[in-house]
Amino acid sequence: MPNSTTVSQFLLTGFSEVWEVRVLYTMLFSLMYLATLTGNLLIVTVIIVDQRLHTPMYFFILNLSVLDMCYISVTVPKACVIFMLNNRVISVVGCAAQVFLVLLCASAEFLLLTIMARDRYVAICQPLHYHVIMTPRVCVQMTLGSVLSGLVYSSLHTGNTFRLSFCHSNVVHQFFCDIPSLLKLSCSDILANEIVIFVSTMIVGGGCFSFITMSYVHIFSTVLKFPTRGERRKAFSTCIPHILIFIVFLGSAAAVYLKPTSNSPQVQDMVISVFYSIVPPFLNPVIYTLRNKQIKEAIRRVMSRTLTSFRKTLIISAHSYLDFRS
Repeated sequence: MPNSTTVSQFLLTGFSEVWEVRVLYTMLFSLMYLATLTGNLLIVTVIIVDQRLHTPMYFFILNLSVLDMCYISVTVPKACVIFMLNNRVISVVGCAAQVFLVLLCASAEFLLLTIMARDRYVAICQPLHYHVIMTPRVCVQMTLGSVLSGLVYSSLHTGNTFRLSFCHSNVVHQFFCDIPSLLKLSCSDILANEIVIFVSTMIVGGGCFSFITMSYVHIFSTVLKFPTRGERRKAFSTCIPHILIFIVFLGSAAAVYLKPTSNSPQVQDMVISVFYSIVPPFLNPVIYTLRNKQIKEAIRRVMSRTLTSFRKTLIISAHSYLDFRS
């Protein structure tokens, strides 16, 4: 950190100072966190165990679930500590780490959702070439590319933010360290930062949005030509949830990052930030399990095998015990 940085720690902010309200928020965030971890871990386990799900589509869903678990783990545990214990302190290094990890997970997830749109486009519009285009090597390369791009993006913005001097205040009006909230505390000139944020967000977010829009225009035009209603319904059921998640994710992030810092209401930003930091990881496992027939069938098969193995273990243990007693 530069020597001109006079702030040695930051104070994060909760939604309320009332004890009962803080307990309510702690319970709500904790339940969402546990549900997110459980749902995503279940998806990861089922996809790894079930050989029938070893396809490009489910490979990307697996990586999305891993990203979601990392993404929500960066912000929610600390937020629950703030709400429950009113322990609002976070070091400058910890704040920088939180900014870096949030941007890394968010940008990598944006790119991964874009790759998933490409996967659906090839599967529906070019089904005969699907296994030639979406080879395992290409899938791994695209996934690694999204993570490495996220590393570059998050490193750029984290370094650009923490080169500033923070001397106006150390109270971050957010439940996690976020760049727009930190820029309000800086006593340096932040115009260059705001320009870089705006341009990079437009390039990454706008590029992903344009690519996904074009992909789904081609997908829907192809789906509408399907001869039977069942085929059209199946195609739409795999595409529409993906679109909804991306719109919520991109719209809420753009609402915070594309506004001028000085015109950004604190409470509104805290509420909107929930929609891009907590809601997508929470909804992804719900969408990809409740609306996906293959994953639901795979869960049943895995549960059935697990119960069968458990029964066999109990029977063997009982027989061993009886033999020992006799």
